[in-house]
Amino acid sequence: MPAPSITANELRAAVPSLRAFAMSLCGNRDYADDLVQDTLMKAWGKMDRFQAGTNLHAWLFTILRHAFFSDRRKRRREVEDADGSYASRLTTIPDQEAHLDMEDFRKALMKLSADQREALLLVGAEGLSYEEAAEICGCVLGTMKSRVNRARTRLAVLLSVESESDLSTDKIILAALPMATEPTLQVG
Repeated sequence: MPAPSITANELRAAVPSLRAFAMSLCGNRDYADDLVQDTLMKAWGKMDRFQAGTNLHAWLFTILRHAFFSDRRKRRREVEDADGSYASRLTTIPDQEAHLDMEDFRKALMKLSADQREALLLVGAEGLSYEEAAEICGCVLGTMKSRVNRARTRLAVLLSVESESDLSTDKIILAALPMATEPTLQVG
C-alpha cells in the first residue's frame, strides 16, 4: 500500500476552514480551537486511513463533526462547575465514627450471654416479633421479652448510653437499645 499523500502543509491549509466549521458548531472560539487541534491530531494519527484521491477537507470535517458530537454527548452527563462552587457544596460524612461505633457495639454485644445476644439479634436486628423469636429459641413469650429487655439494658450500660442523644444513627444500635421501643424515636 502506498504511503498516504497528506502533508503537514495540506493540514495547515485546512485550519481556517476547520476553525470556521467548528465555530459554527459550538459558537465558542476557545472550544472551536480545541476541536480543530483534536481533529488535526486525530487526522495525523490516522493518516493511513485516508484514501488518496478523496476529499481531504470532507474527511477532516467528518472527524471534527464526530469529535464535537461525541464530546457533546459526554458533556451532557457532566455538571458545569468552572469555579468549583458546586463541588464545594458536596460533602460526605466520614464513616470512621460509624465504624468505631459499630466496633464498640460488637464488643459490647459479645459481652452479653448467648441467650440474651440471640434474643436481641432476632428481635432488634432481624426485626422478628417476640412471638417469632420465642418460637425459634424454643422458649415462652415472657422469657423472650425478658431476655431482650435485659440485653438492651446491659448494652446501654456497656455503651454508656444514658439518653437518646447519646445514640449514633446506626440502625442496629438504635434497634438494640431500650429507647428504640419508644414510639417517639424515629429510626432514619
